[in-house]
Amino acid sequence: MGLLSNLMGNATEIDPKELEKDFSSVLFDGEQIESAFKIFRDKWVFTNKRLIMLDIQGITGSKKEYHTVPFKSITHFLVETAGTFDGDCEIEIWLSGSPQPLKKELKKGIDVINLQKTLASHICK
Repeated sequence: MGLLSNLMGNATEIDPKELEKDFSSVLFDGEQIESAFKIFRDKWVFTNKRLIMLDIQGITGSKKEYHTVPFKSITHFLVETAGTFDGDCEIEIWLSGSPQPLKKELKKGIDVINLQKTLASHICK
């Protein structure tokens, strides 16, 4: 079910400690990974300073694109919990200057309330 879920675009939660080595060259002093999600090979990583969206490209996966969104650029967001008949959660993030949000579906079981709290604590300062 994990592969099928990934192919359908649903994200799964990753332990931040698993990413520390992979992201050590990208993080700056004092920046720490707080939560992360994986969609097939791509990742959304929430640090205490920004959102990093890693797009792994090509057949070998050696080409990587890191898209950084500072929390101050997020104007608002939506987090939808899973329902009885709709088992997936969803997150939408609007950025200043962009009419369309960044959207991701998250697999049921992900703590979207904690994710919402993490985002809110960074952008509602």
